[in-house]
Amino acid sequence: MNPGRTARRSIGRPRPVAGVDLRERLLDAALTLFSEQGIGGTTLAEIAAKAGVTPAMVHYYFTNRNRLLDAIVKERLLPIVLGVWSPLAESREVVPMLRGLVQRIFKATEVNAWLPSLWLREIASEGGQLRTRLFRLASFDYVRHLISTVAAAQRRGEINPELEPRLVLMSVIGNTMLPLATLGMWQQLPPVLQGVNREDIARHAEALLVSAFSRNPAAAREG
Repeated sequence: MNPGRTARRSIGRPRPVAGVDLRERLLDAALTLFSEQGIGGTTLAEIAAKAGVTPAMVHYYFTNRNRLLDAIVKERLLPIVLGVWSPLAESREVVPMLRGLVQRIFKATEVNAWLPSLWLREIASEGGQLRTRLFRLASFDYVRHLISTVAAAQRRGEINPELEPRLVLMSVIGNTMLPLATLGMWQQLPPVLQGVNREDIARHAEALLVSAFSRNPAAAREG
């Protein structure tokens, strides 16, 4: 073999694995572990072990923990948030907005099983390590649109004037992400409360929100 024609691998570059993106595998492993035990309770070595690689690979792709967290927010969380919330801008009717929002949240959490627990641990909870990163990048125009749409419907006398438009976002999150994140807890409760599943939560959340923000709840359910 001619040494001059021998392909050389760059020093420090990991050997490629056919059909496998090691960087994506590390992100998947990190998200799973962070959702299960929190960011503060997870080491880079554990992430590497979960992904089936050496700890050096985590440092190669992300340099340090902060850059790993930045990548998770930019590449995984932010696209989900935008995909769920940005379609709100296409509607000016409260009920269709809320119904679509709930349905997209459940679709996103079905595809990304780690999302509810991670959201509760690292965004909703005080001291969550992803909250500031996500809020710095996310646009809140969709939230403003939701608030203004609810307020306009109240002025027209279409929905309960006692509802607080600024709390609609919390109502949506509280009726979707929170019960999804605590779903396992239901199995430890007395039998009368057991057996709650994703479909039950989705149906309940949509019915509750639609009824609360409808002038005619029965008609809204049929719509």
